[in-house]
Amino acid sequence: MPLSDSQRRLEAVLDNASAAIFLMDDRQRCVFMNRAAEQLTGYSLTEITCSDRPLHEIIHHTYPDGRHFPLHECAIDRAFPEHNHTKGEEVFVHKNGSFYPVAFTASPIRDDASDIVGTIVEVRDISEEKLAEERQRLLINELNHRVKNTLATVQAIAWQTFKGSDARKFDGFNDRLLALSKAHNLLTDSAWEGASILDIVSSVLEPFDLNRVDLHGADGSIPPKAAVSITLVLHELATNAAKYGAFSCEGGRLKLIWFFAETADGRKLAFAWQEEGGPPVAAPAHKGFGTRLIERQLELEYGGKSKLRYDPSGVHCELCIPLPTKRRHSADMHVENAS
Repeated sequence: MPLSDSQRRLEAVLDNASAAIFLMDDRQRCVFMNRAAEQLTGYSLTEITCSDRPLHEIIHHTYPDGRHFPLHECAIDRAFPEHNHTKGEEVFVHKNGSFYPVAFTASPIRDDASDIVGTIVEVRDISEEKLAEERQRLLINELNHRVKNTLATVQAIAWQTFKGSDARKFDGFNDRLLALSKAHNLLTDSAWEGASILDIVSSVLEPFDLNRVDLHGADGSIPPKAAVSITLVLHELATNAAKYGAFSCEGGRLKLIWFFAETADGRKLAFAWQEEGGPPVAAPAHKGFGTRLIERQLELEYGGKSKLRYDPSGVHCELCIPLPTKRRHSADMHVENAS
């Protein structure tokens, strides 16, 4: 097949592609770009190739704030001198002077001797994606603002309701509301994609002396609903420990262990709360709200399980929470003797 036919077929394939494609030589000058690239940049192939300047100096020469963008700082162009495949996001300058965000991939082109002779760059306009992300961010911020206002309203109503009655009841209610607020703040920081187990544990145990706490577990992100439930359950255990258990006297300690497990029934998260060194423990004569929450919250929300024991040496609680199918969670991190 003649070379010209091969070239025509290649150009036809590239022109049919929806992504903008640029071919650059060893001086980073554009020697070809497809129809999508012309539409993206506002420049014709003739305008680009006749300029005899690096492509960067035509469509990527300025930061959005107006500062000059040197060629040697450009991640796209580093694919050639560093002989590396690279990808990321940048902001290009249209022929009309406007800026637009793009996602790119750039790879060096090699000849028959494996020498680098140029770069191929694929670019996609992501303006709509960025606008959607901004709309979502504004929506989440508004939702967070309204939830915080709602919690503040509930707190004010509770204060009026409990005023002149049992101050301890209000304090207990207010502490639970603050625990819920902490869980909300953690989820807000992650745009409600989930919360770190280590962050949850740290927020619950923050008021206590962490030199008396041993943490053992792999950090990872869990769904929002699970994060709220676990925060509330751990808060009740910590409150009980402060009133009657390991945190109520000198020498008391807490060991908290958690781990992820893949079982025949799916992925699960298990917790073990073990107090020791505190006053002798006995089961309460009547179950209060905190005990009922520990025993029923996870079951009602998730079909999870909790097992609460009042061993003489200290309270022991085991939790098991079903989780959605694993998509992504951070590398295991072992934490001991947190302080």
